[in-house]
Amino acid sequence: MATSSIFANVKITEPKKAEAFVDALEASANEPIRKPSTPDIPVVTNADDIRTLMAKRFSDL
Repeated sequence: MATSSIFANVKITEPKKAEAFVDALEASANEPIRKPSTPDIPVVTNADDIRTLMAKRFSDL
């Protein structure tokens, strides 16, 4: 069960370890490093650009 570890009880009795744990939680919440798995696809809204794009598509046939 992969989710069982998420719900584990954490017992920290030493103040330095508790402070380090809280600092790590705050750092992960404040500065998450995320990279998209795929690049953004540009949206074409200009009618002339759409015509040009479609002309290129059908000229290859």
